[in-house]
Amino acid sequence: MCLFRRLSELFYRYVLDPLGFYVPRLSRAEKLLPEEIRLKWEREQEALKERLVLEDTEDLKVMATLGPEDTDLIKQFYIAGVDISFIKGDDVNACAALVILSYPQLEVAYNDCQMVKLTAPYIPGFLGFREVPMIQKLFDQLKRERPDLVPHCVMVDGNGILHPKEFGSACHLGVSLGLPCIGVAKKLFHVDGLEKDASHKEKALRSCDTTKNPIYISQGHLVSMDTSVRLVQHCCRHRVPEPVRLADINSREYLRTLDDFVNGPTSS
Repeated sequence: MCLFRRLSELFYRYVLDPLGFYVPRLSRAEKLLPEEIRLKWEREQEALKERLVLEDTEDLKVMATLGPEDTDLIKQFYIAGVDISFIKGDDVNACAALVILSYPQLEVAYNDCQMVKLTAPYIPGFLGFREVPMIQKLFDQLKRERPDLVPHCVMVDGNGILHPKEFGSACHLGVSLGLPCIGVAKKLFHVDGLEKDASHKEKALRSCDTTKNPIYISQGHLVSMDTSVRLVQHCCRHRVPEPVRLADINSREYLRTLDDFVNGPTSS
């Protein structure tokens, strides 16, 4: 199935695209967001925000108490990471990756990568409208193929309530999926309404002894701040927690393999 999907992606990108059958990249003018679309997104964002819950599910309450030594579990828990990597010089064609790990063991249980087209423009504050529909497709396939592996929590390379409207991409994804989500960002989101002040230092975590740079954790959906921090800390072997780190690695490797298949491997 994965080989068929990859060959199909190669065919569409490198055969049909040159013939004009592939969706073209957006021009600079096309990336300008019309005011009516911005207003529509603002209304939809507010409607989604009304469904936001910032309290732990019963499963997360249990997961927050588990450590590496807890191996004899009555119920197996799973934690996921998602990420999107772009083809170099192309802000439309990208690879979306989903990784699911057992918890607390952090052993890989499921991987999926798919090429996607992000035709919605990137506008600060509205990242969810650009990326969440693509990530939802990965979860739709997971539910069809492996419903037993639907995760109890998802970590997102982005922000949750650490956002000008207190509704970042981790909130958007969590509400859309109906799953607990945690935002894990490597940088603060600098736009109007969100400044680097003392209140954000409480959300910064130096995730391991080998790095001086913090990561910024924020609640996405169906999770408390304390549990968010506990789960992220447990998943950190490096600066970025394993679910997000592995999703990033997989998406980049997928693009590298795709490029090598078409253009040949780059000489070292």
